[in-house]
Amino acid sequence: MAQEMGMFTVHHTIGNVLCCKCGISMQPNAANMCANCLRSEIDITEGLQKHVIICHCPECDSYLQPPRTWIKAQLESKELLTFCVKRLKNLNKVRIVQAEFIWTEPHSKRIKVKLKVQKEVLHGAILEQAYTVEYVIQDQMCESCTRVQANPDQWVAAVQLRQHVSHRRTFFYLEQLILKHDAAARAIMIKQMDQGIDLFFSNRSHAVKFVEFIGKVVPSRSRNDKQLVSHDPKSNNYNYKYTFSVEISPVCREDLICLPPKVSNSLGNLGPLVICTKVSNHIALLDPFTLRNCFLDAEQYWRASFKSLLSSRQLVEYIVLDIEAVSSEVNIGGSKYALADAQVARISDFGKNDTIFNVRTHLGHLLNPGDYALGYDLYAANSNDSELDKYKGFVLPDVILVKKSYEEKWQKKRGKPRSWKLKSLNMEIDDNAAKGRDHEEKMNSEYEQFLRDLEENPDLRFNISLYRNKEYQPSEMASVTDGDDAPSVPLEELLADLDLSEEEADNDSMRE
Repeated sequence: MAQEMGMFTVHHTIGNVLCCKCGISMQPNAANMCANCLRSEIDITEGLQKHVIICHCPECDSYLQPPRTWIKAQLESKELLTFCVKRLKNLNKVRIVQAEFIWTEPHSKRIKVKLKVQKEVLHGAILEQAYTVEYVIQDQMCESCTRVQANPDQWVAAVQLRQHVSHRRTFFYLEQLILKHDAAARAIMIKQMDQGIDLFFSNRSHAVKFVEFIGKVVPSRSRNDKQLVSHDPKSNNYNYKYTFSVEISPVCREDLICLPPKVSNSLGNLGPLVICTKVSNHIALLDPFTLRNCFLDAEQYWRASFKSLLSSRQLVEYIVLDIEAVSSEVNIGGSKYALADAQVARISDFGKNDTIFNVRTHLGHLLNPGDYALGYDLYAANSNDSELDKYKGFVLPDVILVKKSYEEKWQKKRGKPRSWKLKSLNMEIDDNAAKGRDHEEKMNSEYEQFLRDLEENPDLRFNISLYRNKEYQPSEMASVTDGDDAPSVPLEELLADLDLSEEEADNDSMRE
């Protein structure tokens, strides 16, 4: 304003003074000393800890927060930095401005943290100083790891998962759900049994939490019991071992079910022959002849439980000779269906007889003449089901188609690696479980069928994590010769499998 009016103004400047110690020119401060002389005269880090011993459990990678709390933290993580700073005493006398790690060899048993602190010194002058704290790591196992190492069988609670069926498809799927949600992180041991899995925990609350997780993902029921291990009459302490028995519904996806008359009436005369289309915390049933459907939760199922008439292991392959649409495509529970009348013949009958079956199917939107389909052969099946005998005058259909078959296309890809992979739990195999070459081939066959189901059904892989296979190398010749290939998992659904060791190696090479 003054310059615009042509007035003369005096610029204010800050004069310099001489340091009272070394005599160099400097800007004035409350102590009239330069920064170097202040540091030489006053050490604000005096009385602060520069060497600290911390206890580390090498088994579970956790650190002891006195008196009895164990904190899990990775090297050079925010959690570990917070833990290290909190272990220092007398930090209330200074103000922490910055804290960071100084790189050390992972096997050196040393952690170095650089701290920058501020403190008010002579006549209100604020001094900032950096110093290094060295933490010495001493290995000491936590209580749970000590108990496991002393006696691996010294568990407190056990969860016994069982499903009384002739295959393990449900447990393959359940294993992926457990891995995705990290539900078995507190298990000290996992053992694969003949018809299920046993999980052992060091705390009853961990087992209860796991049982609750199972009830949210599959229809199940559980009961528990406890056994007295020891009793101290002086302190009135009781030590128990708890056992949780969890039974999973024997009804699986793609099973053919004959509903009991009581259940059929309660569902509005549904069925009686229905197909199980989905199993989660409820069971989805579909009438393939009318497209009527219903959902049963665990409570409804166990109130009047039923078993499957035929399971997916009894599916027979058919070829579609002709198909005629009956109704338009409809959406039921997120899946598409359409009624159609089809003429099919068994693949095994080719060259032997001319038997043709006329069936009604719910797969009219998928099947075309010349396609293959998997279904249940009720024409040749010997079904001894008590629930089926209760329906007087009911005529069984000859064939019930369940899904489209890609067996011919799978044969072209036999032996070729997939572009994706699954992780697995670290399970021990029970000594009493069936062993031998036949059992191993059966397990491999069921696991391969499970992988194919994941590729064919996007809804099935929606709740699990699939990872990229680094060993997979696509071949140009294969893509040209295969043409109309079998179902596969899109690349955008795959997760990158993070490997910290490789990432550290890349960082080291960049540092060099």
